[in-house]
Amino acid sequence: MSDEEREEKELDLSSPEVVTKYKSAAEIVNKALQLVLSECKPRAKIVDICEKGDSSIREQSGNMYKNVKKKIERGVAFPTCISVNNTLCHFSPLASDETVLEDGDMIKIDLGCHIDGFIAVVAHTHVLHGGSVTGRQADVIAAASTAAEVALRLIRPGRKNEDVTDAIQKVATAYDCKIVEGVLSHQLKQFVIDGNKVVLSVSNPDTRVDDAEFEENEVYAIDIVTSTGEGKPRLLDEKQTTIYKRAVDKNYHLKMKASRFIFSEIGQKFPIMPFTARALEEKRARLGLVECVHHDLLQPYPVLHEKPGDYVAHIKFTVLLMPNGSDRVTSHPLQELQPTKTIDDPEIKAWLALGLKTKIKGGGKKKKGKKGDKAQPSGSMRQ
Repeated sequence: MSDEEREEKELDLSSPEVVTKYKSAAEIVNKALQLVLSECKPRAKIVDICEKGDSSIREQSGNMYKNVKKKIERGVAFPTCISVNNTLCHFSPLASDETVLEDGDMIKIDLGCHIDGFIAVVAHTHVLHGGSVTGRQADVIAAASTAAEVALRLIRPGRKNEDVTDAIQKVATAYDCKIVEGVLSHQLKQFVIDGNKVVLSVSNPDTRVDDAEFEENEVYAIDIVTSTGEGKPRLLDEKQTTIYKRAVDKNYHLKMKASRFIFSEIGQKFPIMPFTARALEEKRARLGLVECVHHDLLQPYPVLHEKPGDYVAHIKFTVLLMPNGSDRVTSHPLQELQPTKTIDDPEIKAWLALGLKTKIKGGGKKKKGKKGDKAQPSGSMRQ
């Protein structure tokens, strides 16, 4: 075995140390999500809550691997975003933004952490009021949640990415909702948040991805966004974009002094992972980021919207394809849902009945699945 092959082998889930790092990142993410949810109250400023989410991730991860000889990178892998109502994703405003939450808002929380480049991400949808979620709000959350349960059961060694794409669309249709176009579920690798193996949310002639088969010891971020509208996201204002990622394969000699200053700061602080412009000096950032994006040195994560009045739900989780089955390591319980639709389709019911554990190689007994392996369609039960 060559050194390269040995290095590659050590960096997947066949290494217990790698599994531990993924699970540590996941634990941090789940705790940060819990904190962010607890801060989401009427009249709370969104930027303040986003800052608390990022601070929680930095603090928790900073307390790990402090006394090791070789420095281990760790921290925020995706900045905390809180996108409200018909806003789909990536809303993480600058410090000067005054946007607040209101009673009845439908909020999507999205965040991520890494330990030594091993990434865990999560997204969760919550309606800001007491009691059950009803009507079309419940439908769209149930569509995302049930689609996530189906995806979890179909992402297993030997299955194809197109199987998952077709299945989640079928689930959304059952709730009279749409899967939002352009959302990709990526394989995760060390320091890579957008790996080459991809699950497409909606198959159409404009968006193509390579056919891929899932394999043991891989990790995926499964990302599902559902809408009561058309499922066609719109960019309304480029100035709302605050999250970027360094395009490591691009080079350009920037002309403006502000751009060079900002790009140098990004190179030092955020060489690989996505970051928020909030972490940069605001006036210089406004000037410098434009030139950096224009010359493709940074990849923007735009704030996208559906039409006003449409409801959007977002569920994202990290799954480890372990030898004994799939292990979803990031999630949070949903509110009680009372959707207007129920799942009657026998194929969807069969997918939900699949267990998460696999047989041990060599014909051993099938491992007992964890309690709750068999999923239910998201309904009036508490998830």
